[in-house]
Amino acid sequence: MAQCVQSVQEFIQDSFVPLVAALCSEEAERLTRKNNLGFSELVKPFCRLTSEVHMRDPNNQLHVIKNLKIAVNNIITHSPQPGGIRKLLNDVVSVSQPAEGLVANVITAGDYDLNISDRSVKASVPWYNNWKDTLMELNTSTFYSATTPWFESYRESFLQSMPASDHEFLNHYVACMLVVSSGEPEPVEQFLKLSQEQHRIQHSSEYAYPKWFIPNTLKYYVLLHDVSAGEEQRADSVYEEMKQRYGTQGCYLLKINSRGSNRGADEQIPDPWSQYLQKNNIQTQESYDDGPYTVISNKNADHLISDGLDNDIQDGLSNNFKAHPLQLDHLSDTSTSFDATEYIKTTASLHESKKTSSGTPHGTCLTLTDHDRIRQFIQEFTFRGLLPHIEKTIRQLNDQLISRKGLSRSLFSATKKWFSGSKVPEKSINELKNTSGLLYPPEAPELQIRKMADLCFLVQHYELAYSCYHTAKKDFLNDQAMLYAAGALEMAAVSAFLQPGAPRPYPAHYMDTAIQTYRDICKNMMLAERCVLLSAEILKSQSKYSDAAALLIRLTSEDSDLRSALLLEQAAHCFINMKSPMVRKFAFHMILAGHRYSKAGQKKHALRCYCQAMQVYKGKGWSLAEDHINFTIGRQSFTLRQLDNAVSAFRHILINDSKQPAAQQGTFLREYLYVYKNVTQLSPDGPLPQLPLPYINNSATRVFFGHDRRPAEGEKQAATHISLDQEYDCESSHQWKELEEQVVAVVNKGIIPSNFQPTQYCLNSYSDNSKFPLAVVEEPVTVEVAFRNPLKVPLLLTDLSLLWKFQPKDFSAKHNGETKELACGNDMIGAEVIAEFLINSEETKMARLKLFPHQTGELHILGVVYNLGTIQGTMMLDGIDPSIGLQAGKFVYNGMSVRGRQDLEIQGPRLNNTKEEKTSIKYGPDRRLDPIVTEEMPLLEVFFINFPTGLLCGEIRKAYVEFVNVSKCPLTALKVVSKHPEFFTFGGNTAVLTPLSPSASENCSAYKTVVTDSTSVCTALMSSASSVNFGVGTGSQPEVIHVPLPDSVLLPGASVQLPMWLHGPDEEGVHEINFLFYYESIKKHSKMCHRVLRHTAVICTSRSLNVRATVCRSNALEDEGKGDNMLVFVDVENINTSEAGVKEFHIVQVSSNSKHWKLQKAVNLSEDKDYKLASRERGKLCFKAVRCKNSGENYTFADIVFGNEQIISSASPCADFFFRSLSSELKRTHTQSNMFQGAVKQSFDEAVRLIQKCSKVDLNIVVLWKAYVVEDNKQLILEGQHHILLHTLGKEAFSFPQKQESPEMVFLKFFRPESSSLPTRPTPDQLSNLIKTSLHYPESFNHSFHQKSLCLVPVTLLLSNCSEADVDVIIDLRHKTTSPEALEIHGSFTWLGQTQYKLQLKNQEVCSLQLKACFVRTGVYNLGTHRVFAKLADQVTLFETSQQNSMPALIIINNI
Repeated sequence: MAQCVQSVQEFIQDSFVPLVAALCSEEAERLTRKNNLGFSELVKPFCRLTSEVHMRDPNNQLHVIKNLKIAVNNIITHSPQPGGIRKLLNDVVSVSQPAEGLVANVITAGDYDLNISDRSVKASVPWYNNWKDTLMELNTSTFYSATTPWFESYRESFLQSMPASDHEFLNHYVACMLVVSSGEPEPVEQFLKLSQEQHRIQHSSEYAYPKWFIPNTLKYYVLLHDVSAGEEQRADSVYEEMKQRYGTQGCYLLKINSRGSNRGADEQIPDPWSQYLQKNNIQTQESYDDGPYTVISNKNADHLISDGLDNDIQDGLSNNFKAHPLQLDHLSDTSTSFDATEYIKTTASLHESKKTSSGTPHGTCLTLTDHDRIRQFIQEFTFRGLLPHIEKTIRQLNDQLISRKGLSRSLFSATKKWFSGSKVPEKSINELKNTSGLLYPPEAPELQIRKMADLCFLVQHYELAYSCYHTAKKDFLNDQAMLYAAGALEMAAVSAFLQPGAPRPYPAHYMDTAIQTYRDICKNMMLAERCVLLSAEILKSQSKYSDAAALLIRLTSEDSDLRSALLLEQAAHCFINMKSPMVRKFAFHMILAGHRYSKAGQKKHALRCYCQAMQVYKGKGWSLAEDHINFTIGRQSFTLRQLDNAVSAFRHILINDSKQPAAQQGTFLREYLYVYKNVTQLSPDGPLPQLPLPYINNSATRVFFGHDRRPAEGEKQAATHISLDQEYDCESSHQWKELEEQVVAVVNKGIIPSNFQPTQYCLNSYSDNSKFPLAVVEEPVTVEVAFRNPLKVPLLLTDLSLLWKFQPKDFSAKHNGETKELACGNDMIGAEVIAEFLINSEETKMARLKLFPHQTGELHILGVVYNLGTIQGTMMLDGIDPSIGLQAGKFVYNGMSVRGRQDLEIQGPRLNNTKEEKTSIKYGPDRRLDPIVTEEMPLLEVFFINFPTGLLCGEIRKAYVEFVNVSKCPLTALKVVSKHPEFFTFGGNTAVLTPLSPSASENCSAYKTVVTDSTSVCTALMSSASSVNFGVGTGSQPEVIHVPLPDSVLLPGASVQLPMWLHGPDEEGVHEINFLFYYESIKKHSKMCHRVLRHTAVICTSRSLNVRATVCRSNALEDEGKGDNMLVFVDVENINTSEAGVKEFHIVQVSSNSKHWKLQKAVNLSEDKDYKLASRERGKLCFKAVRCKNSGENYTFADIVFGNEQIISSASPCADFFFRSLSSELKRTHTQSNMFQGAVKQSFDEAVRLIQKCSKVDLNIVVLWKAYVVEDNKQLILEGQHHILLHTLGKEAFSFPQKQESPEMVFLKFFRPESSSLPTRPTPDQLSNLIKTSLHYPESFNHSFHQKSLCLVPVTLLLSNCSEADVDVIIDLRHKTTSPEALEIHGSFTWLGQTQYKLQLKNQEVCSLQLKACFVRTGVYNLGTHRVFAKLADQVTLFETSQQNSMPALIIINNI
């Protein structure tokens, strides 16, 4: 049970006190009324004695009485009605509410911190915080501070209001005070009248109430004297007369009203009466009788409660608001708590009296001296009158009982059976016949024992009282007078407990038997309840909380909801106060108590109980229990007009992951909507409330700036750009950012401006939202909000739109205009409204809402605003409680909705840069919802016409691009940037000027062609071009391509179509190629400098040709020029698998382009001049290449044509793609050389550099082809070109990048890095190319060995310096072939003359030496036995040139 202010001994002693009646004359009552008090009210605060009192028991032993209290009451001649008692108790509990503003009382029970607050309606709502941190000291507290003052008030009022009964005398009057004023004409006669009146009330048969203890009731005569108005001398004389008549022990002169009432509040006199008068006592309300009450039906009661009470009464009766669908069933309320009776008048008078008692001062005419006089009067009355009278009565009763035959043995030496405390078996009690109606006559000896026991009990002589009760109990049981026996058992148990020193244990079984008898046999629940209240307090004091809880729960029944609620609540407190607290039992019984409180009409207490129980159930995963509690809290709060609490409780039901069925969730939702509608109706002009449904995933909010793109029209394909339908790709986003940075750097001469901000059209949780995004006037801002419906019922959002705030600013002015906030108006911002937005059960759905800014400024998107409702007619009422369905059913069919808002609050990324940020939790800003609206900008749309989706590798295709300016501003500086510039071209600077040839137009060729003369087949056709004309100049970015707009401007509304040539990528597969179109406005803006448009082209390429090429020096040193020539071998293989319907490939032309070399002629040209390659066929071509004359920076193009048409390779698009592939290849090799050589590059020796340069070749080959394709029974001709870039002599080059095989796993090797100062040695391949040698001799030589035995043959040795430096050369002819194989094949010969030569060759110089070879017999000889050593003129190191790759110099010697 909850803690009480009093101890259990004090509580029981104060519950059973001697009752004294007060009978006052009208004049005496008038005197006391000057103080706004009746006589009994006047003395009430002074009725507890402050000193010990002594009296003697029948054995003449001195007995000490401590802390004695008496009760003085006005005589009421009718017993209180049961309905009136119930109404009083109901009001006492209703008035006694937790005080406002008290600190929460917290008890720690196991793992729970429970707030048993005196203001738990506020402090214990389900979302209340934990109190563990601040109140941990209560862990060690053994005395919990949870109090329930309403229960104590109920208990006190209940015990005081119990009607007097014939089977016990505790509530009978022991004495009567007769009070007369000294100001009356004949006070003594007035005393006689009052005495006769008392005698008539006690002994006349017409008055059955009140009950009197003994026939000879003590009369005590009190003369009341008004000091301020009366004559003191007369009062003294009357008092003297009274003493002579009634004796000094039987009368008293009480002087009051020492100060006049007109003196005002000069001194502050304490008011001890207020605390007593606030407790409404049934005995003080004399208006209670059957007459004034009106029994009305439930229907009228409802009407009166809802409409008939005035404001004051409604303020007091907070649980009686107007009828409402959320209110619980009125029939159950009224029938269970008031027996279908409403005492409206009583309620009104009760609250009126409370109002007046709290506002009216009491005792205004009394001084502190008067207080002492009243206190002294009560003491005198008790010492001299009451106690001697009781002592004498006990002696008389004792003498009567002693004289009764056999009683002495029964009274003073009772049998062992009864004194041993053995319990009467319950079975015997149940088997007894129902004799509770047996009545003893007043003079019956059994009642005299009971009377003596009650007197002893009232004066705290518990030992003697116990003996008497024990004896009476035996007699009553023998007579089967069960009502009397139960009363004796009850008081015997209490007396045994209260005996000082505790000579015997508390006989709880006595109480159990008494309770069972009262309840089951006597059918008297009031007496049974008194037993339970007493016994539970006693058990609690002995820490027997489990027994106390069981006792309290046993008395709960259907006949009284209020009693059941109070007892269940106390049982719950018992569970929480156990040594091992049973927290869940506490919560469960608090729920039961709350339910019974609700049925009893105690809405506030019901709400408090549910709130306290919620502390245990919340957060434990018991969602159904939480839902029930929250639902009830919401209803009770709504009934009590605590609308905020109601909304919060219903909100919790909806926002938690509910496991309720769909029908129940629909009910919860409709209740919530109804409550919310009532809340909003109270303040219709207030701010929009926050709605809990549907959930919004704030971080998933996306913002898109710009118009939706137009769809494709026929062959027109719009640029993909970016839209909300595309998924975010981090890698792709990074690529777009790089492309934009690249083009911005080109526009700003290689420097990216410091204020550069990458264009972001779509902002999401992955994008960089730290800066304010930019929107453009008259272009929509689309916000995608992610809604999730957690319920199993669909939600209907209507009139859904964005909530925003706008601050207009003029960004074009030098100084920003004054910022001023404007209310929402369509002239500033236009908002799109979605009329209906349906979210099905447990669905996540995106809503796209648009704003149209019409003015520059700062826009802040705050949230969304909408009407939340349900779908009409879809929810069935099956399975819903009828009490809910009757009221809620109309919302199902009417479509209830409320208007509210939800804020979009996006948390930025967590900061993790500085040490402070790493050690704390800080988040950066997320400004995606705060765009800055800038001035008007041009808006470009791009359409691709005849754009292919599939190409052969290397295929050339012509398409068209249409540029449209859909804004009101002209655009300029249009550029396109891509990571794959070799994929497309708009043509060079000369492309627009060069007209297409007729033959080209006839064949629909993408190339510029010229018909060739048949005689020029073998030789190359020359032309030249500069890379600058094709956008590949020095220092420029090949990826950034200028779009050749006419006049470089696109006016508003204008459109331009430009040709675009495409080149299929060299690798097969699916390729995603990103284009970024960059453009600017003619007018420069402060916020937005440029705009971009994205397009991603997806091309699927199929295999076509595999081209490989090698280049080597020719051995022939011819006289023309300097003799520099090379052989180029081109290997072409058809690797197409006929998947694309390709029949065959024709090689139509091979072109070369280089600054230093050119193709001269084809070496092995076949006669038919037609090179066809069917599937998997391979062809080999050989060309002779010679060094060009110096052409400066221009590239020399040489075309070797294998057909009748020459494709001009120096014109668009052939040259475009060549230069683009060249620049991308150079860029790739440059990156690799930087990566691998790095620091070593600096340390290259000049000599080594020159030697290496000898093996370098810058010759590029373009193979042009046509493919014949059969498609839909039609033959198409496809064109294409492959590029091979030859860099090094003898090294094979490919038309497509080779896949490098990943090396196998090797052991990790540790090595010391070489010193970078050492010169790097050239490779043997590079050394062999330093000097080129050639032998000139006759292929066969005829000699007559018969005439001359030695044959001398002249041989010329040509030496060519291939480097660009002077070279010292040593020729050694002494070398002999030692291998026997060579000797067998070729034989041996000898050089004649000088065997070693030393020469110095200048840069690119050719030198000849005349040699003689000597042969002694015929045969075939290899003249290539000489060794050549070379070194740079200024170097010491000598290198031998390698002759291994040279062709053998064979000579045939014939004999004639």
